[in-house]
Amino acid sequence: MTTTLHPHRPDATPQRRGAGLAHRLTSRRGAALVLVLALLVVGPASTLLGSSQAPPRGDSYPASAESAVVAQELEGFPDSDEAPVLLVATKGGAPLSPSDLSAVDEMASGLDAAGDPTPARPSEDGEAAVVTLPMRSHEASDATVRMVEDLRGEVAATTPDGMTVEVTGGPAFGADTTSSFDGANVTLLAVTIGVVALLLLLTYRSPVLWLVPLTVVAIADQLAGTVTAAVGDWSGLPFDAGIVSVLVFGAGTNYALLLISRYREELHFHEDHHAALASAWRATVPAILASNVTVVLALGTLLLASVPGTRGLGLASAIGLVIALPAITLVLPAALAVAGRKVFWPFVPRPGHSPEHDGIWAKLARRVVARPAAHLVGGLALLVVLASGLSGASVGLGQADSFRTSSESVDGLTTVGEHFPAGVAAPFVVMTDSPSTLATVAALEDVDGVTTAAPAGDDGQGRTRITVTGEPAPGSPAGLDLAADLRGVAHDVPGADARVGGGSAELLDARSAAESDLRTVVSLVLVVSLVVLVVLLRAVIGPLVLLALNALSALAALGMGAWLDEHLLGHPALDVQVPLIAFLFLVALGIDYTIFLMHRARSEAAEHGTREGVSRAVARTGAVITSAGVVLAAVFAALGVLPLVVLGQLGLIVGLGVLLDTLLVRTVVVPAATALLGDRFWWPSHAGRVASRP
Repeated sequence: MTTTLHPHRPDATPQRRGAGLAHRLTSRRGAALVLVLALLVVGPASTLLGSSQAPPRGDSYPASAESAVVAQELEGFPDSDEAPVLLVATKGGAPLSPSDLSAVDEMASGLDAAGDPTPARPSEDGEAAVVTLPMRSHEASDATVRMVEDLRGEVAATTPDGMTVEVTGGPAFGADTTSSFDGANVTLLAVTIGVVALLLLLTYRSPVLWLVPLTVVAIADQLAGTVTAAVGDWSGLPFDAGIVSVLVFGAGTNYALLLISRYREELHFHEDHHAALASAWRATVPAILASNVTVVLALGTLLLASVPGTRGLGLASAIGLVIALPAITLVLPAALAVAGRKVFWPFVPRPGHSPEHDGIWAKLARRVVARPAAHLVGGLALLVVLASGLSGASVGLGQADSFRTSSESVDGLTTVGEHFPAGVAAPFVVMTDSPSTLATVAALEDVDGVTTAAPAGDDGQGRTRITVTGEPAPGSPAGLDLAADLRGVAHDVPGADARVGGGSAELLDARSAAESDLRTVVSLVLVVSLVVLVVLLRAVIGPLVLLALNALSALAALGMGAWLDEHLLGHPALDVQVPLIAFLFLVALGIDYTIFLMHRARSEAAEHGTREGVSRAVARTGAVITSAGVVLAAVFAALGVLPLVVLGQLGLIVGLGVLLDTLLVRTVVVPAATALLGDRFWWPSHAGRVASRP
């Protein structure tokens, strides 16, 4: 049986209905079988793995970092399972009297949720007092949350009249971070589904069609969440489930848009919707597969990172996208085959009504190809200007700036900083050999920015703990500088074998690890992307040009996002993990759109030559790539509903980058560069020269 073919289609080759995987997959029997098998996989997998839970968020520095070594040494101390919590008492700006201090001491001594308190320590201005309470720490974050909640409940019930007492310190920060995510992932999922549903509805202009890809992607996301939780439980690597969900929804919807767009185009040339779907499947699956492999391999490079959370994110995200691939390439075609042509109602494509390719994208493509040099120079200049925003960007977000919304721990830290040396809230911990304790303390006391340095016990095995309080706020640039200075001095004490941890030292280690991971991962991501482009396009020059443009686009997005985050949203710095994760997502996801465009350009160039081929490719893919970019950008923007600034920064930068890549790079810069190179773009193959053959 043959299908109806348009006489001007370049790929108008009759195909027998029963031939090939595409036809078997989209046949009535094959589609029904695929849907049944999908249900048989999803149901048992969700049941068997549903009880697994991913590990809680871990440290942002590797186990080999100096602060991690200090934390390990501290486990040898009798009170190693305790961490300090601070009670900060104020009286609305009025001085605290001796009776007020006594009342604070009395309140603190009656608390059951923590250990024995230190006496209330008044500030120099007399307007605040701090009490330190030891609290037993737990590996399980929910246990810490309950203890902090119990402590705050007791404090609220026993606070002296006319006073305000805030609970802050390390355990309180951890509890507030965990609590801030209560219901947040449900909110993120709801916002993500709502955004995708709205954009699909606007894209397809059908009250029915959007439900098909959305349902398939939602089921894939549910399965991905179950499987990644089990993998996280098995591997012990923490990750952010919200980011994984965003990736699955974003990439899955992009793949669906590409397939359905080509399916709608093929329906104009085929009487039988099964044949149209099979033709669309054959045309788009290579690009979808290449895109998926690129992103999965790019995410796999994160397994070489030193920070456990970064490795966990790479592993979980890669698994999520691997699950999304069969959902879109197997389950979605089967669902479309069952639904039939009428799923596009009310705008049902019919044979004989050739799709329009002379709209805005065709006009833009012709204009770019007619003057490629001018458009290339203009596009590159804009990207360079945007990338210059990185020149003044700061990296390293302090504790007080890490929450998007207010929290008691942040408010308490702010109060401490107003009346005490801000470092009181998170002192440094220095480990030294016991015989060198006095020499180490003396050296540390001479460091600018140190207010106190005092021994705080030994482990009975020759190591002594020294507590150091600094003037700068924890995590601030001055706090990081002080951490570096303390390490420089401590390391120079003869025979002390001193190490500095706690406080800003942990953030200093996190920043160093992130910089090291950035250098390692970025080069690997670029190599992976280049290899995929070379294999897909069977060329060398073109992939090198495309990769360079993609990398510049990623830098431009980082620069623009960093500038807006600082000047518009008021955040003092980017989180240490943002540059690495954002660059990886921008390059890997940007390659998606490059693949979608250039895979079509290669087939068009074989018939019409390189210049005309890329012009036709932009005309035919402009709408779907733009729709995919808008969907992906909106999905990443949904990360802004989560409480941590780091996730909002990631969503902002990646969302802006996807739009920049979609609207400028993929529609102007890449076509201009391709047209300017001409047939040389495909070297050493001859994809663009076929049209000139006799």
